Amino acid sequence: MTDPTSEDVWRRETPHVLAALVRRFGDFASCEDAVQEALLDASQQWPVGGIPDRPRGWLLRVASRRLIDSWRQGGSRREREHRFYEESTRSGVPDVPGSEFENQDASLEILALCCHPALTTESQVTLALRAVLGLSTKQIAAVFLIPDATAGQRIGRAKATIEEHRRRFPAPLSMADRLPAILHALYLMFTTGHSLPHGDDVSDSAISSEAVRLARLLHDELPAEGEVAGLLALLLLSNARRPARTSSGGNLVRLKDQDRGLWDHAAIAQGVKLLERALPVGPVGAYQLQAAIAAVHAEADTWEETDWPQIAELYSMLSRVSPSPTVTMNYAVALNEVDGPEIALRMLEPLLDDQRMSRSHRLHAARAPMLERLGDREKALEAYRTASRLCANIPEQRYLNAQIVRLLERA
Repeated sequence: MTDPTSEDVWRRETPHVLAALVRRFGDFASCEDAVQEALLDASQQWPVGGIPDRPRGWLLRVASRRLIDSWRQGGSRREREHRFYEESTRSGVPDVPGSEFENQDASLEILALCCHPALTTESQVTLALRAVLGLSTKQIAAVFLIPDATAGQRIGRAKATIEEHRRRFPAPLSMADRLPAILHALYLMFTTGHSLPHGDDVSDSAISSEAVRLARLLHDELPAEGEVAGLLALLLLSNARRPARTSSGGNLVRLKDQDRGLWDHAAIAQGVKLLERALPVGPVGAYQLQAAIAAVHAEADTWEETDWPQIAELYSMLSRVSPSPTVTMNYAVALNEVDGPEIALRMLEPLLDDQRMSRSHRLHAARAPMLERLGDREKALEAYRTASRLCANIPEQRYLNAQIVRLLERA
């Protein structure tokens, strides 16, 4: 869909429509295909005739007809259609989904369904990003820093696994049964919206806000889980900075230069409160540590007052609890503020040989100011140019190009 309003409705309604169909028919893969076909119909009809008064009901009816029609086209599927119909009738699910489903929030239900243990972690998250947020293959590829073809293969493998399990993915007894995968999927959803990998905007508030909403629902269901509280705190603290991340002209404003008066201080207070409750209770996990780092940033009145030694220590802990190239990069950025660029650059050097990180503009953008601080203008220029070439987000690219111009003017 190209119309932004239609796309917002589509994104909001996708998991609910899919949940209604899966409850009735149990065939996850076919139901997901039917929803995609209904969305295609909507993309063609809504811009002309307008969004229906009850878009969820419209999508449910169209997707249900598409699903049944597809089964009727093949004689080998008639028996399965009849079996699913009998089972759904016995379970009390109405013949035409719509009435009682239209007011139910099924986002967490679909998220848990996508995180079935028969799938690999990568497939769980990929399927969740597609089914819950409706992200395209290209958008999913950008999230994982992988080629589009690889993302498509992951979706294909996930559906193949569904086929192997007779296409029926039962829901877990509780959200806790699949908690790590659910948390990871929510984290990546937020990251996708908070820092768009491509396009004309720095962020997509609809995606990031939906991730925050789902994290709240999950915390309501599992209030004693420390990592759930940690994730919600992290998302609140990170999202609180969104109003100051761009200028009135849509240009990127780095954290150092942001007007902290524009931050959402109510969200910051909520995040800090959640964190203070969770940290003393049990083992400290990765999301709690990341939330603690975000809290240190949020509680500093200025960049200069930021407690960088504490942030560096928290990253040191995070690198032991949940090591990753991204954690290493952020740890190096903190050490640059504490111990200077030489140590930080030595830490970043091995990441240049990491295939995923070498394709990311963020690594080169992190190295550039360190090299500049060392007085190596030529290498700093090279790093900024590489970062700009790899960056597909227009506001970020404009910022990087401005740094190139600034350095060239100093020659």
